[in-house]
Amino acid sequence: MTPKTETVDRIRAKALWMRRTAFAMVHRAQLGHPGGDFSAIDILATLYFGVMRHDATRPDWADRDRFIMSKGHATGALYTALCAAGYFPEGWLQTYMQPRSKLNGHPNRNYLPGIETNTGPLGHGFPVATGIAIAGQLTGADYRTFVLTGDGEQQEGSNWEAAMTAGFRKLENLTLIIDRNRLQQGQSTEETSGMEPLDERYRAFGFEVAVVDGHDLGALYDVLSAAPKGRGKPLCVIANTVKGKGVSFMENQAKWHHGVPDDAQFAQAMKELV
Repeated sequence: MTPKTETVDRIRAKALWMRRTAFAMVHRAQLGHPGGDFSAIDILATLYFGVMRHDATRPDWADRDRFIMSKGHATGALYTALCAAGYFPEGWLQTYMQPRSKLNGHPNRNYLPGIETNTGPLGHGFPVATGIAIAGQLTGADYRTFVLTGDGEQQEGSNWEAAMTAGFRKLENLTLIIDRNRLQQGQSTEETSGMEPLDERYRAFGFEVAVVDGHDLGALYDVLSAAPKGRGKPLCVIANTVKGKGVSFMENQAKWHHGVPDDAQFAQAMKELV
């Protein structure tokens, strides 16, 4: 077995655990955004268990890679990734969305280790990540900055201000990942405000662009783990994903943006997530 195969197998096992655990959290709380969790989980699992340099015992380690979850409503995906990586005990997941829980609806860096910045208002994470990458460029640090946005977020003008700055400054230490599931709250992204050709738009802003299957763990690992030195520009990874990936009744259904399962749906999902 090759090192890459071992890594991808580890990522796949973590992603399955994350899906099952995140859905149990949403079912227990009767709150959450499982559709967007499930489109993003393979990306987060690849970053945390195959790509990023980080240490849960030292969440403020100066040389850590930085990750910003700009689509902050997808906390099921983020919290399960952080928990699986050892940032906090698994028992904390039982408190998801409860009053005074550290695991509330949007990630808060004052509550949990491993969260770089508070997110939730869409369009904020990419500008923050750009600033972090600029800081690394100015100080000569070798950490990488990764940011995951929803594709609906691309309708926010703040993203394009960040893209203009990142391209101008040639931030090769910055990787933008777009969770391109083509659905947002209520309807498709293209019905709301069409954004194609998204790849050419980012190239025009000075980005290197890679378009991948966001559920192909080998492809995700290859593009995200590639060394950025010498690229001379930031990287935009457009990850084509499926909202609700892995559960038949959720896949490609806009209503599961913030839908919650009843007992029968939860049982069916657990049978499918194996």
